[in-house]
Amino acid sequence: MELSELVDLIRSGVDPAEGKSWAELGAGTGNFTSALAELLGDRAHIVAVDRDRGSLRQLEQRLRGRPGLTLETMVADFRQPFDLNELDGVLMANSLHFVRDKQPVLAAVRAMLKPGGKLLMVEYDADRGNPWVPHPFSFATWQKLAAAAGFEETRLLATRPSRHLNAMYAAVSRRPREVPYPD
Repeated sequence: MELSELVDLIRSGVDPAEGKSWAELGAGTGNFTSALAELLGDRAHIVAVDRDRGSLRQLEQRLRGRPGLTLETMVADFRQPFDLNELDGVLMANSLHFVRDKQPVLAAVRAMLKPGGKLLMVEYDADRGNPWVPHPFSFATWQKLAAAAGFEETRLLATRPSRHLNAMYAAVSRRPREVPYPD
């Protein structure tokens, strides 16, 4: 997909007024990181996480010199614990389908977010995979997974046809805004 198509897919899930501190887990060479940077604009801070140092180097080259963007790269496996917290948002674009047991990853992502923070999910709209996309999940399944992981306000943002597994969707879910206990 072209950058403009990626931007359009996630556009309604990214509101710079709600904060510009984001991470992309499973960033690869940065296709969706670039789209996220476009939408966040000036003073954005994005942490791109991937296991492949070479992919992250390509991402750094791609976004080098972009005005107003602070980009950090982190070589890490998002299935393992690492230290990120107080984020306004986390983007997972075509990465969670590599994980069979999604709940531990989703619990860790929830902990990375500020109260009210967003989890932006991009995934193939299918519940059966193939060797390249082993564990996809439809939007209907995502609604259940997100709720079980303690997310709320899950909504579908956009869909688009795909050569692989028919369609791709973008959805957003929120970490609950924690209500303080009364005195």
